[in-house]
Amino acid sequence: MPKLETYADRYKNIALTRRDGILEVRVHSNGGPLKWGALETSAHAQLGEAFYNIGRDPENRVVILTGTGDAFLAEFAMDELGDGGPNPDYWDRIYIEGKDLLMNLLDIPVPVIGAVNGPAFIHAELVTMSDIVIASDTAIFADLAHFPGGTVPSDGVHVWWEMLLGVNRGRYFLLTGQQIKAEQALSLGIVSEVLPKDRLMARAWELAEQLAKQPTLTLRYSRTALTQNIKRRMQDDLGYGLMLEGMAVMGSFWPNKA
Repeated sequence: MPKLETYADRYKNIALTRRDGILEVRVHSNGGPLKWGALETSAHAQLGEAFYNIGRDPENRVVILTGTGDAFLAEFAMDELGDGGPNPDYWDRIYIEGKDLLMNLLDIPVPVIGAVNGPAFIHAELVTMSDIVIASDTAIFADLAHFPGGTVPSDGVHVWWEMLLGVNRGRYFLLTGQQIKAEQALSLGIVSEVLPKDRLMARAWELAEQLAKQPTLTLRYSRTALTQNIKRRMQDDLGYGLMLEGMAVMGSFWPNKA
């Protein structure tokens, strides 16, 4: 079983701190808002492994996932995007990491609280798949990394946003780049609370402390019950979606593309 001291400092884009069984997972780039990259050393690779270790550490009783500064995840690290062309080795790695990213998150066997500290334009599913999602009044949700940028929205976002928003609203969200502000996200059920930014983390910890009072097996088996249907849907469609995304990107490099 991994211990926090064996993985706490392993990830350059993830800060991990724990108090009384509550693990705060804060994503960042150089101490500021996380910028998304896809190299072997980038967040895309780190998060799946981190979620694996977090899920197998029995001292983690509740997890808080949040960002740093004014955004959860709103920009790319342009120097960390890698070779997305017709490169089978690159896409095989992205395929493996993409499955680990969401499946290992869902395999964390204790409740997860998502605290959305600002705009989440890239991989907003990571934080909105939490059991409890709260947001700063500065939060905005969108999927700008896929279809608006010419990429198939099928690395799990096609599963999650249809589940969360409904089939038609989910497809509209993914195909138009719709931006949903915090108060609208509350009315749509994306988040359950909207707070002033300076109150967000205090509330996240308050909720975590409330959950942590429950017996260990109640915590763990509640998480299992509440994620089972999501895991089933991801198991069916995530790998296939990742392949569609990769094939479409590779296809765009051929001279006779459609």
